[in-house]
This record gives sequence, structure tokens and C-alpha cells, in this order.
Amino acid sequence: MNLKHPWSGFWRGCVDCSPFVVIVIPYSLLFGVVATDAGLNLFETMSMSVLVIAGVSQFTALALLQDQAPVFIVLLASLAVNLRMAMYSAALVPYLGHASMRLRALMSYLMVDQAYAVAVRAYEADPQMGPSTRVAYYFGCMSMIGPFWYFFTFIGAWAGTTIPASWSLEFAVPICFIALTAPLLQSLSHVLAALAAAVSALVFAFLPWSLGLIVGASVGIVVGAQAELWVNRQARVAHD
Repeated sequence: MNLKHPWSGFWRGCVDCSPFVVIVIPYSLLFGVVATDAGLNLFETMSMSVLVIAGVSQFTALALLQDQAPVFIVLLASLAVNLRMAMYSAALVPYLGHASMRLRALMSYLMVDQAYAVAVRAYEADPQMGPSTRVAYYFGCMSMIGPFWYFFTFIGAWAGTTIPASWSLEFAVPICFIALTAPLLQSLSHVLAALAAAVSALVFAFLPWSLGLIVGASVGIVVGAQAELWVNRQARVAHD
């Protein structure tokens, strides 16, 4: 991919991220339905989607609120789930750090898993992509996620429980994250971190208020970091 003009970058971002539309639509519909079932009205549901725009943490918060978990636990779990956004931001700095503060603020608000995964792979594949084109490409990616997320969340919340259970919209959640995660597991440390996090989350699933997710995330981070250090040490020894 060799993109020179910002508009070409924007449209290419739209094309590259368009396959995720088939996941975002049922995912956002599902959130709208679940939020309605949890007792949120249409305004509250849309406010949550627009302000938070982070599907997994929104589902986590709803589940904990339904379990009558303390507000502190709800916030802690949501923050733990969304800590990956900090890592995404750090990974994007070399490519988008040149943008103005306003643009970076808007990009951080719009950051979602799909846009990050597609954009960072494109930047790595085309080092010659210009600074303005990289920004345009990112917004092209996000234009295929945000509008659909907002609109179909509204449809899900408006339709509420009239959507039949036989549609099984919950399939979108695991499929979305499998599609996002699998291409990013490019090293031993990545694979070990993912496995450790998944196994730990399952082992500690008995903990109340979904605290097993926090434990799993913490274990995955530690294992991944230690694996990366070990790999780097082995590389230095081999080089010496």
C-alpha cells in the first residue's frame, strides 16, 4: 500500500476497516438491548455509548450494576478492561504524535480496538505514508466504526426486548475480539500473555463482580512483560 494524499488515506482506511461493520452492527444492537433490559432509558443508553464509546467496558459496567456491585468496583473493572487503550495510545505515538492537540484529543476519544488494529498494521506495512495521510487513514478507519456504533445502539435501545432471542446477537462479542487479537499475536511474548490472561480469567471466574477479568489482565501483563524480557536477554546473549 502506497498512499501519498490524505484523501486517499482516508478512503483506504474506510475500505480496510469496512469488514468490521458486520461485527459492529450486531454488537451495538446487543448493547442497546442489554442496556434497556438493565433499566436504562433511551437517553441514558445513548449517553453511555457516546461518552464512553468502549463496548466491552460498557457491557462490564452494566453487568456489575445489575449485580449491585459497589460503584468503586464498577469503575475499577471498567478501567481495567480499558487499560489496553493506554497501550494503544503509546503504540500510535510514533505515527500520530505529530498531530495537533485538538486532533490527538479527538483521536483518543474515537479510539476503538478495530480502528487501532487496522491502523497500526497499515502504518507498519507502509513506512512511507506521510504524516497527514496517517491521520486521515485513522479517521477513515474510525468512520466505519463510530457512526454504526451510535446508530445501531439507538436501534437496539429503541427496539428493546422486541428483538427475538433467537437472533443470538451475543455471537458478535467473541468473534470481534478473535478477529482483532489473532493477527496481533506476532511473537512468543504476545502468545504467552494472551494464554496466561485467558487461563487466569477462567480460573478466577468464581470471583464476584467479574474481578476475574482484573486478575486475568494483571497476570497477562506480568507474563507478557517477563517473556519479552527473557526474549531480549536471549537475543543479546546470542548476539554477544
